Amino acid sequence: MNIRRSLLATLPLFLTLLTVSTGAESKIKNVLFLISDDLKASTLGAYGDQVVQTPNIDALARQGMVFQRGYCQGTTCGPSRRSFMRSRYQDEDGITMGQNFIENGFYSARVGKIFHMRVPGDIVAGTDGLDVPECWTESFNSPGLEAHTAGLYSLYNHDIETTSMKDRASTAEDHRWFVSVKYEGDGSDQPDFKTASKAIELIREHGKSDKPFFIAAGFVRPHYPNVAPSQYFDLYPPEDITLPETREGDLDDMPEMGYTRVTSLTDPIGKYPENQRKFWGSYYATITYMDDQVGRVMAELDRQGLRESTAVVFIGDHGYHLGEHFFWQKSNLHEDVTRIPFIISAPGYAPGESMSFAELADIYPTVSELVGVSVPDTVQGKSLVPLLKNPAASVRDESFTVGNNQDFAIRGAEWAYMLYKDDTDELYDMKKDPKQFTNLAQNPVYAKVVAAQRKQLVSRIKAAGLNRPLPSPLKGDA
Repeated sequence: MNIRRSLLATLPLFLTLLTVSTGAESKIKNVLFLISDDLKASTLGAYGDQVVQTPNIDALARQGMVFQRGYCQGTTCGPSRRSFMRSRYQDEDGITMGQNFIENGFYSARVGKIFHMRVPGDIVAGTDGLDVPECWTESFNSPGLEAHTAGLYSLYNHDIETTSMKDRASTAEDHRWFVSVKYEGDGSDQPDFKTASKAIELIREHGKSDKPFFIAAGFVRPHYPNVAPSQYFDLYPPEDITLPETREGDLDDMPEMGYTRVTSLTDPIGKYPENQRKFWGSYYATITYMDDQVGRVMAELDRQGLRESTAVVFIGDHGYHLGEHFFWQKSNLHEDVTRIPFIISAPGYAPGESMSFAELADIYPTVSELVGVSVPDTVQGKSLVPLLKNPAASVRDESFTVGNNQDFAIRGAEWAYMLYKDDTDELYDMKKDPKQFTNLAQNPVYAKVVAAQRKQLVSRIKAAGLNRPLPSPLKGDA
């Protein structure tokens, strides 16, 4: 009798643990997809940054699975967003994630930038950019004045600071990537506030419906221009900013095809280290502003009682260089660009941290499995549900990234390898050299490693069915 009573007493706990371990997939009805623009993983508190203030994203990270080895498949906005919305490495085959949800009975909505939009161009104009209408039941843009916001305008690489509205670097103009505007206001006039407000409205409207929802909210910060109210800038005085380590001669062993378009060695930004710190402060300021908007959306999900029925995904579309290796911006294959923040909070799955490799192309099949929707054969990513159940599990041995110019990269636990169209390459020991200062590709000691890495990379290129010529000859392609 005592044994029976004891077993009955422990049954609820056993069932609770069973629910967590199996994922309680049947409880998940909706998907909320949150995307930040040009956000590098290392500039979030959840990823170890000790300066930035991101309490809301950090809270989401504590409630979900943080993928420390999340990587993008495209190194600029357009290719990356195409890749995760279609789960394709390069092309535009197959139906989008949103369209697949619609065909399976979901309401699908876009708010802000999901597919590529020119920032600031399409934001100022309030236009759709390269949106795919079939992906959405409804779509909503979030316009804003961007660099034309009245306030203290800075063009850091030309050491300009003014409140004048004349001659501001904006759409399609040179040097626009070094612009910030600090202004007096509450932020409600900015695109990301509008995106959060519309997402909140849609959550209220569709959260209680029998029809499940897929709501994708795309924030444009911290993408340039770094526009935010002054109270966010005040959090990050330049004297508190430590610039990334750079080393003289750092680029001597790097092929030119590995460079970014803008470097401190050729752009005037290199003459102004104080302005580099100010630029970092403006990048941080817009991250914190964007984080507040994430917090507003998540609070509404809580108010509506939807956290236990909604899977939440937070990502950045790709990383960004802020002076590392003297580089600025994106569009290359180094760690600061390819590594992205990637968090999934799914009801019934225990929070945690995974060091297993995850790709943005994996989002489509993952959220589809969580809500019980099948995916088309065109999907190339893999479901990460096994990692949600067990963060030590693995669905792939490395990540694969496609550059914009017939260049490719794989990132494994030990090595990062990049191959360019002119057959130059880079190899980094990620255990001994995580900041990628020493290219080992031309060191004869590592010839076998290079051959093995190139062979593995070529296998990923072929498996992805990419329609671009491979560099020739392909060393190690057996």
